[in-house]
Amino acid sequence: MIDQTNKNKRTIIIVALMTIIPFLTAWGLTKSSTFKLPSTNKGELIVPIVTTERSDFSGIDTFSSENIGELGGHWVILNFIVDKECNQLCLDSMHATKQIRLMLNKDLTRVRRALIVMGGKQKESFSSWWKDDLRLLKLKATAALLAKMKILRPEGIANGGIIIMDPLGNLMMYYDANYDPYAVKGDLKKLLRISQIG
Repeated sequence: MIDQTNKNKRTIIIVALMTIIPFLTAWGLTKSSTFKLPSTNKGELIVPIVTTERSDFSGIDTFSSENIGELGGHWVILNFIVDKECNQLCLDSMHATKQIRLMLNKDLTRVRRALIVMGGKQKESFSSWWKDDLRLLKLKATAALLAKMKILRPEGIANGGIIIMDPLGNLMMYYDANYDPYAVKGDLKKLLRISQIG
């Protein structure tokens, strides 16, 4: 009889520990400032997310002004020209985003590409790629949006860096200029798979 009582006590203690230990571990990890859950994304998540309005962007050329509405309801890969001109790294980045969009296959229609000109006054005659990339939206951002981005990344956005913007206009993931196109494609595929919008 004593044996059975001891067995019952042990069982109760084990069950109690099995429920309390995971809870205490999870609670301790949430309180730790150094603990980070491993993530599968390759880009740098923008935290907190920077929200944009359609009025934060204006088209530089006629095509962009007429088609700026395409920013709404689509995932957008934003390329950046930070300096007065687009150097080779920037050109490579623009070409890579074009290829990334093509690699999305059936999801291609859900993604748009846009170029944000931050430095200098780029014109249509600026370079041959400017005219050749017919589907690229060429945009200027308002001073208010640029100020938000400066707070977000005090070190600045790299010339040729890219940001993924969701269909609601939230800037959510950043990649430096030397990004791996396949990593960006992988992240976009995941986002498109789980997204209920765009």
